[in-house]
Amino acid sequence: MASEWLKLRSVSSTYYALGFAAMTVVLGAVWTLYVSGLAEERGITRAAAPEVGFLPLVQMSLAVLGVLAFTSEQVNGMIRTSLTVVPRRGTLLLAKAAVVGAVTLGASTAILVCTYAVSRLIAGDRPLGFNASPLADDLPMLGGSILSVTVLALVGLGFGAAVRSTAAGITGVVGLLFVLPGLVVYLPEPWNFRVGALLLTNLVPQIADDHISRRLGAGVLSPAAAVAVLIAYAVVALAVGFAVLRRRDA
Repeated sequence: MASEWLKLRSVSSTYYALGFAAMTVVLGAVWTLYVSGLAEERGITRAAAPEVGFLPLVQMSLAVLGVLAFTSEQVNGMIRTSLTVVPRRGTLLLAKAAVVGAVTLGASTAILVCTYAVSRLIAGDRPLGFNASPLADDLPMLGGSILSVTVLALVGLGFGAAVRSTAAGITGVVGLLFVLPGLVVYLPEPWNFRVGALLLTNLVPQIADDHISRRLGAGVLSPAAAVAVLIAYAVVALAVGFAVLRRRDA
């Protein structure tokens, strides 16, 4: 794990990914100022909370970090050295998963909590829709968002191990986040609701038991079931990555 941590922090792409994710704090502040101006003009303004509205930016940025954690070694040939030092491929992938998971968990927690705190500090007593809930009510949404970012980074790592291509791995994450939700709506009822409830983009509101999740109708999951499905995404992606890694030559 020490070597994986050294490799992750020694490449510039790690800092680019973290930097793009950290832009959420700045964008959240700008969004709050904009919505605050509208609230002063029109009264109560309903708007997406910054930590929710800009969550896809954090998810994609750190998912790319997960993809690159494997594919960057594949491109420069360092994967051969890694497999020579650690011939057990499952151990190598688990070490990468542990480091990527720890980094993305820490980074997403810091970024989303800072975005939340800064936006509420800027909003003050202004009548904003996202400023109405107490912190205790927002914690499940924050926790689910942080978990979703960590899971997506591990999914990206699994995709990277499976396809061994940065472009293909990122395409897989984009498809999971943005393409599948658009396709599922064309399924006949009630399958569009049932399948939609299992999509990664819809799991965070269900973890938080948010009113948005109730729009999914018959397919809605309990918070515990939504957490289980979310974790299953990472487990399945890493399992597929390991299966491919075990059978292919470096």
